[in-house]
Amino acid sequence: MATDYVLFIHGVNTRSQREKPDYADELFELITKYIDTGYELQKIPLYWGNVNKEGEDKLLCKLQSEDGCWQQLWFKQFRQTTLLQFAGDAASYISRTVGSKVVEKLNQDMLKGLKNAGSQDRLHLVTHSWGTVILFDVLFAERWNDENIEGSKYVQEIRRHFYGVEPNAQEGIRVSSIHTMGSPIALFSLLDVVKGEKQAAGAAELTQSQARQRATHDITPNLEALLKNLGKKLNGNKLLWRNYIHPGDPVAWPLNPLIYSLVDGLSQSVNVEDVVTELNGFDYLNLLFSQTPLALLLNGGNAHGSYFTSTKVAQTIVESIEKAAKQPVKAAKQPVLLNVS
Repeated sequence: MATDYVLFIHGVNTRSQREKPDYADELFELITKYIDTGYELQKIPLYWGNVNKEGEDKLLCKLQSEDGCWQQLWFKQFRQTTLLQFAGDAASYISRTVGSKVVEKLNQDMLKGLKNAGSQDRLHLVTHSWGTVILFDVLFAERWNDENIEGSKYVQEIRRHFYGVEPNAQEGIRVSSIHTMGSPIALFSLLDVVKGEKQAAGAAELTQSQARQRATHDITPNLEALLKNLGKKLNGNKLLWRNYIHPGDPVAWPLNPLIYSLVDGLSQSVNVEDVVTELNGFDYLNLLFSQTPLALLLNGGNAHGSYFTSTKVAQTIVESIEKAAKQPVKAAKQPVLLNVS
């Protein structure tokens, strides 16, 4: 019987779990609660939250020195937690040094989680916040093809796990559904130079090869390749992609219909739906002030972390797992185990 692997990758709101990263436990328990009997589920929680702790601590120490004006500032707790972690992760991950440390840690977790996976099993990606950006960057960004980057070797190992992703596109486990929670991934449309950048005024758009040389963080060409490979494997059935948005989460951005403009023919190979999650704990007074900066300060953090306890998110993931299991796929010539140890 095929196994459904549920791979989680967290965002900035779980950074306090330095010693015991159990951020996905409650959501996975809800998934197992609602799924029909007969499914074999395996949880793979990736964790990168402690990679840059030393750098954050040094920065805060300098900011909070007696010679500065830190004590005069408002929202100090917000600055030194949510804001520092989100902005700091964004800046440091893009760097070669910290980014390489992150992908090394992700590769270790993935090797452990997928060591017994086979080509007939299914993989469901559940990503949160900045974790979505990290995973998509690892799988699809051109910058990791540069062998001079220390993390390149780890990225290539990670990509070998995924069917449809180079360097071994015909091997690995098949991605059967994608679930992005509180995700800013829509902003990657700003990096889609293939469709938008010109060589010169009035000239034709860049070719794929030219664009890759200029935009090493562009994820769209390799994302398109993955979806095309999956489309062939699924005999025309569509990959299920659900994007969860809490109304009070300022980090969450819609994908539909924007995502279809990023990749040619995307609507033929993937079914993307935005899912607005429940307003747990809200009252009419909260709704009255929902469009104000006050609402952002008071509820933005809670909303951003709410997906891991959401019944609606869990039930939607379950629906996707059950639908994916019923999709016919082209059988491989022979079973291929993932090349992991």
